[in-house]
Amino acid sequence: MFFSDLFKETFFSLASNKSRSALTILGIVIGIASVITMISIGQGAATQIEDQIQSLGSNLLMVSPGASQGFGSMVKSGRGSANTLTLGDAEAIEKYVENIESVSPIVSSNKQIVVKGANTNTSVYGVKEDYSSVKDIEMEMGTFVSESQNQKISKVAVLGPTTSIDLFGEDVNPVGEKIRIDSQEFVVIGLTKEKGGTGFMNADDRVYIPLATAQHYLTGTNSINSIDIQVSSKELMDIVQEGVTSLLLKRHKIDDPLLADFNIMNQTDVMDTMSSVTGTMTLLLGAIAGISLLVGGIGIMNMMLTIVTERTREIGLRKSLGAKKIDISLQFLIESITLTFIGGVIGILVGYLASYLVGHFGGMNTTVNFSSIILAFTVAVTIGVIFGYYPAQQAAKLNPIEALRYE
Repeated sequence: MFFSDLFKETFFSLASNKSRSALTILGIVIGIASVITMISIGQGAATQIEDQIQSLGSNLLMVSPGASQGFGSMVKSGRGSANTLTLGDAEAIEKYVENIESVSPIVSSNKQIVVKGANTNTSVYGVKEDYSSVKDIEMEMGTFVSESQNQKISKVAVLGPTTSIDLFGEDVNPVGEKIRIDSQEFVVIGLTKEKGGTGFMNADDRVYIPLATAQHYLTGTNSINSIDIQVSSKELMDIVQEGVTSLLLKRHKIDDPLLADFNIMNQTDVMDTMSSVTGTMTLLLGAIAGISLLVGGIGIMNMMLTIVTERTREIGLRKSLGAKKIDISLQFLIESITLTFIGGVIGILVGYLASYLVGHFGGMNTTVNFSSIILAFTVAVTIGVIFGYYPAQQAAKLNPIEALRYE
């Protein structure tokens, strides 16, 4: 039997019962679309998290007081909120550790920011001039905190765009306006460009003031909350981390590294951990959606078995006229593959559209990769072969004499 004849027979067979064929194809469409949509959500979430971590700066080591066993682990008892880091530690790191671009000590706390007619609760960061280069902060208008303002303990502030909108509304230049932090009046000198982010990674919902000002007026101590270190290259981050660890252990007179009163978070390790988590999440979402593909495959098998039963006399007639087992088997197998192929093409279009709608109206990042489309389509066609093979074999095994007698 020529392939052209096979495809003609396939077309007439599927067209003879349009409703049943359409419902079977719908099962595959839903399965393919679900897989593509779910994987796009997972990959979009992974991309968003990576972008947010990258927005914190590049090649960063983040030193914080207290000690922990690693990223995401429980903080050791009694040292999680210790004030163990000082400005002297940051200055020593910058002076004695090699392969460092810049060092930025930070004092941070949540404060109520008040202006006439509005207020907001946000993070106030006491920083030095190098903070803007370490964190890749760009200015929308005005200037960032300067070294001279730190030396003079100036009451000046730089606002993130979200904080500015909360206090002054949209499309308002806040430079020159006055705000109050802990009853202290500050003059706004700059507005940062939007970077995006959520939670603790939201650099847009912050107020930056000089480090010395924060220590003098807000905390009243010489301790700092963290030290951000920008390493000259990604390849040297582990070496620099070892150098910083060794230096701080010596400064804090600690012999056993397990008793360290500080913790160093490596940005590369954070990225690797988050990539692993989001990869697992994407795999889980894809597996859940894959169940619907399996259900669609079972639907194909059910339909093909029904078709074999309905066309028993036709199969007997074909065999009596010289059709071979391979001809009968191919006829039904191609019908099954055709169903999944049509469902796969429509499913890809529906999945792509669904991913776009989720991203546009659902407030979520979605990323449709070509690899996920190929994967979903390949799985669909494979299901067509697997679930179509058994009915095709059943048809091919029919005895022509018994088939002709079938009523």
